[in-house]
Amino acid sequence: MAFDYDILVIGGGINGCGVARDAAGRGYKVLLAEMNDLASGTSSASTKLIHGGLRYLEHYEFRLVRESLMEREVLWQMAPHIIWPLRFVLPHHKGLRPAWLLRLGLFLYDHIGGRKRLPPTSVLDLSKHPAGRPLKDAYAKGFEYSDAWVQDARMVVLNARDAADRGAKILTRSEVVRVERRDGGFVADIANRETGTRRTVSARLVVNAAGPWVDRVIGLAAGGVRAKNVRLVQGSHVVVQKLFDHDKAYIFQNTDKRIIFAIPYEGDFTLIGTTDRDFRDKPEKVAISKEETAYLCAAASDYFRKQITPSDVVWSYSGIRPLYEAGTASAQEATRDYVLKDEGDAETGAIINVFGGKITTYRRLAESVLGLVEKHLGPRKPSWTAGATLPGGDFPLDGFEGLVAKLTARAPFVADATIRRLARNYGTKAFDFLEADGGLGRIVAADLGENEIRYLVEMEWARSAEDILWRRSKLGLRCTPDEVAAVTAFLAGQQSGGKVAVN
Repeated sequence: MAFDYDILVIGGGINGCGVARDAAGRGYKVLLAEMNDLASGTSSASTKLIHGGLRYLEHYEFRLVRESLMEREVLWQMAPHIIWPLRFVLPHHKGLRPAWLLRLGLFLYDHIGGRKRLPPTSVLDLSKHPAGRPLKDAYAKGFEYSDAWVQDARMVVLNARDAADRGAKILTRSEVVRVERRDGGFVADIANRETGTRRTVSARLVVNAAGPWVDRVIGLAAGGVRAKNVRLVQGSHVVVQKLFDHDKAYIFQNTDKRIIFAIPYEGDFTLIGTTDRDFRDKPEKVAISKEETAYLCAAASDYFRKQITPSDVVWSYSGIRPLYEAGTASAQEATRDYVLKDEGDAETGAIINVFGGKITTYRRLAESVLGLVEKHLGPRKPSWTAGATLPGGDFPLDGFEGLVAKLTARAPFVADATIRRLARNYGTKAFDFLEADGGLGRIVAADLGENEIRYLVEMEWARSAEDILWRRSKLGLRCTPDEVAAVTAFLAGQQSGGKVAVN
């Protein structure tokens, strides 16, 4: 049987798009199918951090922490427009973990991951340091350490864009509804959820990166047999108006031994999260509960002078972490490490199932998946992603202000805040839709111009106002209902005119 593709990747989150990019760059013929929008599930519901996971040290997950710490600067180099360093302030809470234990954990954090460019841990006198001003007087001592921030959904889309540029076929709103072994490979039916049409494709190997739906795909490939390999853990976040003026984030210890973050968000807001609780419904039904909202507000209020209530929340979101089920007692103890299980062989058809993982380790996960792909299909080209930038990231780590200056020179009449937003979202790719005189086209909503919307439709698979305002950007925080309707109307005109993503 002549197969249409070498690899069918099911799932358009960070793991699926990372695998598709790596595989396409190694010379495999790749098709990726995502039933909704790219990053519409777990990957856009994260805490937006590239981090080692300081709290994972308490669960002795040293391998995961070390790999994560090593990846921070690799990813920063790959995408300096959507990833940037962030300093975290950890106030000492006298009733919880002792100071010596925090110092030991932060010493390990500084030294086991090959940190080169990120600054080391320091001790803060919060009674005098600016980071102490928003906090209650009880918190007089703290520690400051380094991790990084990432625009999570954009990381996913840029991996998909790079995969497509290297030959992969990316299908969104396309659900795999049948997977059947045949002639040493697979035949799959893919249903377009917008048009109702179906297509049948064949592939030598399947990578199941469906996230919370991974067991559902396993069941399809097994002829309907139900599988139970993942533990679904819900994590929720709230966004409030800005609680502090400096550019550092906070990590707070809670009396239930959990931690939450309070992070500068989109200039005018603070992001607070996350929760950790088992979820036993269908993944598509996940939504933040009143109890989670109250928990996050109360936990932050234990530290901040300003008391935060649910009425202060301007936006919230919730996602499902598909963690590998290892029988741990609580959701907090379940491993955040990824687990790969390959089943079958070249004679029967091989499927690689991906469980768990986190944004920070997605590139290493993809390399591990490709190691299994090579076992089944044979090697093509060597690993390559560690030194390759994502689209728009081809400028030096210290070159962001230089990029802003170049964009300003092209568009001198565009507001500085808009220039910086474009630089952070698109890097050097912003020049692709700026007009010769720096124009953005007619402004449709907030500072979103027609040119940018067309770019997102034609190059980044955007199909709806939600795709654009909440995943490709966070402009939904600033848009009125009338502006959202204007984006929807503009998109309807684009789609009726045949303007859709090129791949």
